Amino acid sequence: MPHRLPPPLLRDEPWPNGAGTTTVLAAHPDNDAWRWRISIARVEQAAPFSDYPGVQRQLAALDGRLDLHFAGAPARHLARLQVTRFAGAPAPAATLPDGPTRVFNLMTRAGVDAILIARPLVGDMLLPAAPHWLAHLAAGSATLQQGDQVLQLHAGDTAMSAGGGRLYSHGEVLLVRFDSEVQQAQ
Repeated sequence: MPHRLPPPLLRDEPWPNGAGTTTVLAAHPDNDAWRWRISIARVEQAAPFSDYPGVQRQLAALDGRLDLHFAGAPARHLARLQVTRFAGAPAPAATLPDGPTRVFNLMTRAGVDAILIARPLVGDMLLPAAPHWLAHLAAGSATLQQGDQVLQLHAGDTAMSAGGGRLYSHGEVLLVRFDSEVQQAQ
């Protein structure tokens, strides 16, 4: 059954390296000892990301383009809502071609198999069967349906559901498909 996650405590947490802030939307089992964590970071200026050894990161810029610079590798130039995946350490440095942006961030540790999808939502979208889905509506409004259970979502809402379902209406959505059994966020 789909259910809305409680809104985050409207409190920004500083990045471990002090170069930015983030708001945690969901984490399991908790915000300190997480196996997976989903957050929105506010990137105000060019800065290095924090190192997270042993963590796989996936992210998408929400407001404007984001360039990631990795030591010894070509830069990744990300368009708005484009997803990239990389190891949590060594962390890249970010530059902001369009100015400040928010970044949707999925971090997972070993044993958690998840993928981030970011896209416009126009009409219907089928969510195939998976152990769990997390949906964050960045803009617009939508309906998440699973069988006869229906949940209305508005910009800024985050919801989880087990199994498959249907998401429809309009806006911009960030989806996390968990392909391994995980406990749902509290």
